[in-house]
Amino acid sequence: MNRDIQLKRLLSDKDEVWDIIIIGGGATGLGAAVDAASRGFKTLLVEQYDFSKGTSSRSTKLVHGGVRYLAQGDLSLVFEALHERGLLMQNAPHLVKNQQFIIPNYEWWEGPFYNIGMKVYDLMAGKLGLGPSEKISKEETLNAIPNLDPEGLLGGVIYYDGQFDDSRLAINLAQTAYENGAVLLNYVKAVGFTKDKEGILNGVNLLDVETGNAFHVKGKTFINAAGIFVGDIKNMDEGENSNSVALSRGIHIVLDKSFLQGNSAIMIPHTTDGRVLFAVPWHGKVILGTTDTEVDKPEIEPRASEEEIDFLLSNSARYLSKDPQRSDILSVFAGLRPLAISEGKAIPTKDISRKHQISVSPSGLITITGGKWTIYRKMGEDLIDHAILVGGLEERESVTKNLSIHGYLKNTNHNDPLYYYGADKFQIEERILTKEKHLREPIHPHLPYIKAEIVWAVRNEMAITVEDFLARRIRALLLDAKASIEMAPVAAEIMAKELKKDNAWAQNQINEYIKLARGYLSGYDE
Repeated sequence: MNRDIQLKRLLSDKDEVWDIIIIGGGATGLGAAVDAASRGFKTLLVEQYDFSKGTSSRSTKLVHGGVRYLAQGDLSLVFEALHERGLLMQNAPHLVKNQQFIIPNYEWWEGPFYNIGMKVYDLMAGKLGLGPSEKISKEETLNAIPNLDPEGLLGGVIYYDGQFDDSRLAINLAQTAYENGAVLLNYVKAVGFTKDKEGILNGVNLLDVETGNAFHVKGKTFINAAGIFVGDIKNMDEGENSNSVALSRGIHIVLDKSFLQGNSAIMIPHTTDGRVLFAVPWHGKVILGTTDTEVDKPEIEPRASEEEIDFLLSNSARYLSKDPQRSDILSVFAGLRPLAISEGKAIPTKDISRKHQISVSPSGLITITGGKWTIYRKMGEDLIDHAILVGGLEERESVTKNLSIHGYLKNTNHNDPLYYYGADKFQIEERILTKEKHLREPIHPHLPYIKAEIVWAVRNEMAITVEDFLARRIRALLLDAKASIEMAPVAAEIMAKELKKDNAWAQNQINEYIKLARGYLSGYDE
């Protein structure tokens, strides 16, 4: 998957009319691209930043039905998400794995209450369930999580959910769409629409952010899957301010694995703000999250507030025998949730349903709001069903329920340092490591990444900046921000060689990355 080749394909025929043009390269847009391309539609996707740069790379890394939504009585969402969780585990076993969770019980009623709740969760998953939940003793709970606070602990409830790597899935979805004939371009921004005499959309003006070149493409249907920026795209169409999403900031802090001993994750069903708190092992570290803070405007690089960091530290300290301190934080990352809202209803963001909503403007622009990573496939299917109706396209059934995602590898060894590449791991070893053995060298002693991954990301995964590589092709920025800063010069040097850039480009990339990554360090003040 090469950006230059795809750009040339896009520009080769100025009269080409695309069946479906998708604006937005996050989970929703990529899911729609896979669905459209695999149905045989001529599909184009453009993303103004990098794939999954926004919300879709900043999740809690869970593929789940949503225990909190079960408690809220949103049964249809839970049922749908549990079904999609099972399909995703079948279609991308190299990225999605079964994760055991424990709900620690410190009150007498919690054991039977949560045990019953999780049995309902199991029943709703049906044959796509990942394992039966069960109530366990205090001793069994501490054996599973030795550093759980034993004072007042009565026992626990075990249940199973999915865990994944969000930005790795995003790039694999892009590759899947590409392999099915789609054209996908990062760093290409939609800057305006064109319409026919009846006011129906017939094209979009695009800007290549990398080169500054502008061009126009024609299309039959247009999908607005821009996430937190859906309002900007709607405004381009309707020419007025449009507010169809509520924005909620969720933050996560990353700690050393010593803060969560054992292989189980912790789920705290009720924190001081009414949200669920997770402590989840991930890539050899521990992720604590998340918060729910309403914000007014979209930001591509949201920052955690001091209060949010303190909230996670204080709530996690109630359950861990070793209280995490500010100095223990390896990285802090934040993302904005674009939640679908109903006009005239002012409710807290934590109570807004995660169901997705699709609307069609008088000009034919199809806009999707809300949703969550777990149901990306269903959102994509629903979008293309709408596109068929809006654009008068040939009716074709979706095939994504049983479509293997790029990298599919059934028997994945999740202890392998390169496991998240799936079947591409063998390509990395054969095409790069056998010819350039020096690329086996680690990039940094504190993280498991090797230099060959830089080369692979440039040649095959459309990484064109140091940030693309360190933040999303590998996850160094999220796992250890300080270490990732120290990795930047190595990444810049190798990427400059691959991209045929000069030393000035490399130095600028290093400077830009350091500026970005400092914002992920706790206590950093711009």
